Amino acid sequence: MGIKVIPRIHGGLGNQLFSYAAARRLALVNGAELVIDDRSGFIRDHEYRRSYQLDHFSIPCRKATASELLQPFPRVRRYLKRAASRRRPFVERSYIQQEGYDFEPRLLTLRLHRTVYLEGYWQSEDYFKDVATTIRDDLRIEPPADPVNSELASRIRDHVSVAVHVRFFDVPGNVGINNAPADYYARAVNRLEDLVPDAHYFVFSDLPEEARSLIPLPEDRVTTVSHNRGDATAYADLWLMTHATHFIVANSTFSWWGAWLAERSAEQIVIAPGFQMQEGKMRWGFSGLLPERWIKV
Repeated sequence: MGIKVIPRIHGGLGNQLFSYAAARRLALVNGAELVIDDRSGFIRDHEYRRSYQLDHFSIPCRKATASELLQPFPRVRRYLKRAASRRRPFVERSYIQQEGYDFEPRLLTLRLHRTVYLEGYWQSEDYFKDVATTIRDDLRIEPPADPVNSELASRIRDHVSVAVHVRFFDVPGNVGINNAPADYYARAVNRLEDLVPDAHYFVFSDLPEEARSLIPLPEDRVTTVSHNRGDATAYADLWLMTHATHFIVANSTFSWWGAWLAERSAEQIVIAPGFQMQEGKMRWGFSGLLPERWIKV
């Protein structure tokens, strides 16, 4: 039997993509098979009720079998594997769990001699930028079949367009905990207006009306995208974003991937939140998260 890399996919769509990309690169450079654990990260997600969403992409890897999922008694066996691995040097671990949020350079130089289970979000392009062409090919999104999304994609392509993502982690107006600062979007729009005046802005958000109020532009220059609702159609919004020319991303890995997958030239402008969060559920601004070429405001 050959060596395998088995990533535990979990979280929302953006984090699922990060987990996949880091594992794909680790498998590629080691000549290992990538096998997707698409189940264990979602079975007990009672708070957010996330589901595996990577079937909408062109991923060439198979799903894990029952034995690869450590069945029977997968929770106990996974716990024991984690605990045993933590007592070993990093290069000898058979279960690698991310420690903290900052970029972990040891993953890039890891050479595998055994099957490895990988758990973490690994939120940095530094984990896979040397195989970026492969990652972009794997993450080609299957276009939604409905005419509403097709027509809107054509509109986005026909404009000098800006995809704006607004993510509300807390109720609107509660900016001191997890939401982006109140003036972030105004500052980002002003910066883009200096660089690409007369662009048309397409606003994506879990709360579209509240998001629109944060964009200080007249109605004829803003389109609010509100027809794709819930996790089941999140991939459709991401697909729409990838047709945009420029980006204002939220403090969210979802729009991080929209901007990254849309990169077609050095002329693309991406504006991202430059702040750091130290408390609360949301972490942002940690080492490696934002590419140097993006503008931080």
